Amino acid sequence: MDQAIECQSAVTESSVAAKAVKDISQIATLPEVTLKIIDLVEDENSSARDLHHLIVTDPALCSRVLKVVNSAFYGLPRQIASINRAVSLLGQNAVKNIVMAASLAKLFRGGRLSPHFDAHDLWSHAVATGGMARMISEECRRGISDEAFLAGLIHDVGILVEFQHDQVRFAAAVEECHATGRDFRECEREMLGATHEDFGAALCEAWKFPKSLAWAARHHHEPGNAPPANRDLPWIVHLADRMSVKIWGGFRMDLTSLDSVQEAQEWLGIDDAGIERICERARTGVQERDELISAV
Repeated sequence: MDQAIECQSAVTESSVAAKAVKDISQIATLPEVTLKIIDLVEDENSSARDLHHLIVTDPALCSRVLKVVNSAFYGLPRQIASINRAVSLLGQNAVKNIVMAASLAKLFRGGRLSPHFDAHDLWSHAVATGGMARMISEECRRGISDEAFLAGLIHDVGILVEFQHDQVRFAAAVEECHATGRDFRECEREMLGATHEDFGAALCEAWKFPKSLAWAARHHHEPGNAPPANRDLPWIVHLADRMSVKIWGGFRMDLTSLDSVQEAQEWLGIDDAGIERICERARTGVQERDELISAV
C-alpha cells in the first residue's frame, strides 16, 4: 500500500512540474539557434563545418563561445579566433555544451528575490558543479566528461522554473527552509507541490534534452532511485554538488549535508586518493572556475 501511495505521489509531482513548465514560456523555450545546435550535434551525419555555419549566424553567441573557449577553464595554449578551430580542438560535444552554457546563463539573471536567494548565486553554483562534475567524470574514467559538465550545469535548473512559475510560493519555501532548518525539498513539496528535481526533469523533457540529462536533474539528490543503467550521471552530479560547495562554497540551500559521498564513491569506483586528486585540482582551479562564470 505504501509503495502504491509513493508511486501516485511521484506521478502527481511530475504532473505539477510538467504543467508549470508549460505555463512559463519565457524559460521553457531555448533560443532557436541553440535547439538547432543540439539537434545538429545529435545527428551522426553532421560535420564540424555544419556546426560552424550554424553558430556564426548568431554573432553574439559566436563571441560568447570564443570567450569561453579562450578562458582558463579550457587551458588552450594559444588564443582561438574561429569556431572551426574551436570545434577541431575541443570536439562538437564540448562546443555544444558551451553554447548551452551561454544560453542558460541568460535564464539565471532573475536577480535577488530575498536575502536568502539570488539567481546569480545559483548560476555560480551551477557552473562550479559543472566543472566539478567534469573532473569527477575524468577521474572515474566514464568517458562522459562533456555530458557530465552539462548535467552539473543544469542540475538545479528546476529552481528557476519554481522562481518563474510562482514567486510568492517559491519565496515562502525559501523562507520556511531558512527559518526552520527543514529540508528544502520538503518545503518545496509543501508550498509548490513538487521539488526542483521534478521541475528540472520536466524542463529537460520540454527542451528535448537527452534522457540521461533528465535522469540527472530528477535524481541528483537520490541517485539510487534512478534505473541502474542510468545512475552514472546522477551519482556524478550528486558528488559534484557537494564537493563544489565544500571546496568553493556558494549556494547550498538544498543541501542539508555535504558528507553523503561514500555511496557515490563506491558506485563510481573512486577511492579516497581519487577524491583528494579531484580536490587538489579544484583548489588550484579557482581562476578557471571564475573565468568560466564570467565568460558565459
